[in-house]
Amino acid sequence: MACLAAPAWAEGEIAIAEQHGVSYLPLMVIRDQDLLAKHGAAQGIEIEASWSQLGGGGAVNDALLSGSVNIATAGVGPLLTIWDRTKGSVNVKGIVAGAQFPAFLLSNNPKVQTLSDFGPDDRIALPTVGVSVQARTLQYAAAKEWGNDQFDKLDNLTVTLPHPEATQALVSGNGTVNAHFSNSPFQELALRTEGVHKVTDSFEVFGGPTTSLIVYTTEEWRAENPKTYAAFLGAFLEASEWIAAHPEEAADTFLRVSKSGLDRELILSILTDEKYSFDPVPRNTLPMASFMHDVGALKNRPESWKDYFFDDLHDREGS
Repeated sequence: MACLAAPAWAEGEIAIAEQHGVSYLPLMVIRDQDLLAKHGAAQGIEIEASWSQLGGGGAVNDALLSGSVNIATAGVGPLLTIWDRTKGSVNVKGIVAGAQFPAFLLSNNPKVQTLSDFGPDDRIALPTVGVSVQARTLQYAAAKEWGNDQFDKLDNLTVTLPHPEATQALVSGNGTVNAHFSNSPFQELALRTEGVHKVTDSFEVFGGPTTSLIVYTTEEWRAENPKTYAAFLGAFLEASEWIAAHPEEAADTFLRVSKSGLDRELILSILTDEKYSFDPVPRNTLPMASFMHDVGALKNRPESWKDYFFDDLHDREGS
């Protein structure tokens, strides 16, 4: 992952990368309610925003470092990877935690009921091999099962595939992909298919609710565009609070903005499930960071979540 020379951005210009799933609903609300314009006006600027949808944390990180976007959204693993590799240069850090959703490891192979049941003929789809939060969670689970020296025992079974395509492969039962480390709403949709079952999930792996999505940027962009940064942060926090207070309307927003053909009750059931939240404060991220350092995936060992987040939320109780 090279640190490329990023183009200069004028105050008021913002380019945001998102991915697939309900976790990205705050960004959809920002767009749908034009919250960047509202919070930009409060800062005395007009906001010109562009949006791109990418297929995994690796692609998101590449886009951020190339300067084609200045706001990135991905899981804990991609953030920690880019934080570590840019420490002392462009200094990428988290702005807010985007969502706290369990990610399900699903399989259509009846022989696979636990992690140890996976065999050489199984193929596990996830957003980015070795980088995505699903990839790192699988490694964490493998380390718990077989020890840190075998954290990558299942890596040779993983393949990179965006969630929509991975879901289709899993439920069709055709082809080589017979497992998927997923996210919402794809995992709930897949479980409606006979024969698809859950092997484990990220909350089980980490022993409790865990942040699944983080929004991040470079220190340089934050410093050079303080009003745009403040407008984005304000818009995101307002969107997160609005979703918690208006789940019915939030479900409609997801369906409208994503142009999803999923039924409304499925989305609403996710948004009203107490296990799911859009808490902007990071939860249970440090165990992943410590693990990645222990197995050599990070050179720098953070002592606190505050090491890889900007100080906007440092007064809150995170982890």
